[in-house]
Amino acid sequence: MRVKSIGWQTDLTLRRLEGAEIVEGEEHLVVRSAENPGFWWGNFILVDAPPKPGDADRWIGQFNAAFPDAGHVAIGIDSPSGQRGAIEELAALGMRTDVYTVLSTATVRRPSREPPAATFRRVAGDGDWRKATDLWVANDDLRDTPGHREFVKRRLHAARRVCEQGHGAWFGAFREGEMHAGLGIFRAGPGLARFQAVDTHPAHRRQGLASHLLFTAGQYALTELGASTLLIYADPEYHAIGIYRSLGFSDREQHVQLERPQRQTQPARLCRKGSSI
Repeated sequence: MRVKSIGWQTDLTLRRLEGAEIVEGEEHLVVRSAENPGFWWGNFILVDAPPKPGDADRWIGQFNAAFPDAGHVAIGIDSPSGQRGAIEELAALGMRTDVYTVLSTATVRRPSREPPAATFRRVAGDGDWRKATDLWVANDDLRDTPGHREFVKRRLHAARRVCEQGHGAWFGAFREGEMHAGLGIFRAGPGLARFQAVDTHPAHRRQGLASHLLFTAGQYALTELGASTLLIYADPEYHAIGIYRSLGFSDREQHVQLERPQRQTQPARLCRKGSSI
């Protein structure tokens, strides 16, 4: 299968860096992250075109064959234009459709507002990574779900390993020893770098922390990672997309994904408030 979408191409690159197994078929891929089975978008299938009538049962059957013990169904559609096809059959089987916007830029504009009082720097050491975990948990609607903190720890453990291999970095905005905003930026293909998990603590939003952190991390990617194009995902209905556009990002393509919980498991979506991890 030849993947058309730059969004899915970079997703696959990041999953490979984290150690995922990717099995290629003629019409779909299977992506398996054995170290974190609760990571929905590390354990999914990617199909090569929008669904046609009659595809729904076949696709879910392919997922179940690949992940017989999974507590979820996650299917990505390689459709850069955002076409959804015969989605009604999948909806009737309980699948929810999310369409995100993939944005890109060759540079990052300096935010127009003055930087807030904070230190913007790379995360380093066990203490910083614990603070990154605390920030993610505090900022997530799933924070009270059983096992969620363990899921977050596994996601950030994988991200830390990729950072320590020299493929990217995690950044934080720190005040008085606390991390109030964070994100990751990773090399995701020749000349490409992807932002991941742009987060600001609920008590510290609307202060410019995320925009200045994006600028700092973007400069790092352009200079130290050798990137010529920076990519980020956004929920088109969430306010963060306006921040990204103000920094020079423009809409490039659409990212289509389907998901369904089957049992009480730890859900983990690809895009969280405007970016993915």
